[in-house]
Amino acid sequence: MKRSASQDHLAWLREGKTLSTAQQLRCIIQLSIPAIFAHLSSVVMQYIDASMVGQLGKTASASIGLVSSSTWLVGGITCALGTGFTVQIAHRIGAKQEAEARAVVRHGLLSVLVFSLFMGLLSASLAGVLPIWLGGQDDLLAGSTQYFRIYSLALPAMAVNYAAGGMLQCSGNMRTPSMINIIMCALDVLLNALLIFPARTLSLGTLHLPVPGFHLGVAGAALGTAFAEIICAALMLYFLLVRSDTLNLRHRAVPGNFSKELQYAVRLSLPIAIENAISGGAQVTSTRIVAPLGTVAIAANSFSVTAEGVCYMPGYGIASAATALIGQSTGAGRKKETKKLSFLTIGLGMAVMTGTGILLYIFAPQMLGILTPDSDIQNLGVQVLRIEAFAEPFFAASIVTAGVFRGVGKTAVSTMLNLGTMWLIRIPLAALLAPRLGLQGVWTAMCLQLTVCGLLFLLAAVLHFRKAASQKNISR
Repeated sequence: MKRSASQDHLAWLREGKTLSTAQQLRCIIQLSIPAIFAHLSSVVMQYIDASMVGQLGKTASASIGLVSSSTWLVGGITCALGTGFTVQIAHRIGAKQEAEARAVVRHGLLSVLVFSLFMGLLSASLAGVLPIWLGGQDDLLAGSTQYFRIYSLALPAMAVNYAAGGMLQCSGNMRTPSMINIIMCALDVLLNALLIFPARTLSLGTLHLPVPGFHLGVAGAALGTAFAEIICAALMLYFLLVRSDTLNLRHRAVPGNFSKELQYAVRLSLPIAIENAISGGAQVTSTRIVAPLGTVAIAANSFSVTAEGVCYMPGYGIASAATALIGQSTGAGRKKETKKLSFLTIGLGMAVMTGTGILLYIFAPQMLGILTPDSDIQNLGVQVLRIEAFAEPFFAASIVTAGVFRGVGKTAVSTMLNLGTMWLIRIPLAALLAPRLGLQGVWTAMCLQLTVCGLLFLLAAVLHFRKAASQKNISR
């Protein structure tokens, strides 16, 4: 594979060369853009599912909306283990230990597969009782159960796809995971169109084309996404294990210490899994708070979360770039460069998401209009999105700073901050405001929590690097 400019800059970092601020910023942007598209593709897939199912009516939309927070919870916990291995790969590549990095790839993929199989079977066994526990109305239970069970059984493909993509990203290859995720979006569109709707005739002027369809409704949306994930997981593994310049199986790999690597991966991943569990658990609890507000509120809440995802996915893309950059810089022992790159990525993330927040406020009606034709759902969704728009810069601070902390191998900070703000601010305030203000109250609580959390993340970053500098001075 041909080396990109961003990979050259990463090589310079590993070799001890000094990069100018312009070169560092260019490297961040070059790594971020493919990562942004990769993360954005996951939101586009949610858009596809939501907009297609939205054509089936409020009940179908609410069926998916009822369990969507549970899918984030299960998916976040399942994918966390992969992060523990990708950080180790970045550190080893940064330290020029590429043979050791290849050993981590193999052990990491095996561990992720085994863990995701366990999580998939466990969550699938709970699919029948979950919608009832969430307070879903009788007409939502069957669709919600089908969607969550199919999603659960596809978890191994999703986890392997996520882990293999993260490993490619930490080697400096952001472009390939991005392209594969774009392919996944296209497959999701085609498969959903085939599986959700009945057979029909498509009219193009005087031309009438028969279009096949299986008319599976909500289950079709889950199956379309599952098949797209499986195909793209296979592609991601091919580019990681066969085509990667650094990590492919043809190169020599040392035996490695699987037990030690797994223990370190768990130590890194456990705080992330807890963080995802906290965040996902808060979303599930929020769903229980929203459920009594009715079908329109459930659907509007789900569609609004999907619409907002377009705005914060750039932050996750920049965070992925930050993890790769900071991980390799840390592995290379470049402490001064690590600090400068950290704050450059955080500043870039906040700037980008300030812009997306403004766009979210302006184009909220159009974004909801794509997802559902129902005017009641649209109107309520626009109101809550415009509340959330004000929190986007601070949300960026928390997302990107978390990526920085993952890069340096300190994942517990994110867990503590999200634990405190989720359960001490968002959930109590949402429970208090929902009966008085409806769905607007729930999203007001979310906006306040994200703002406070972002400010705390910024403070944590400043304190971390100040402590690192003082320790360096003492060691002298």
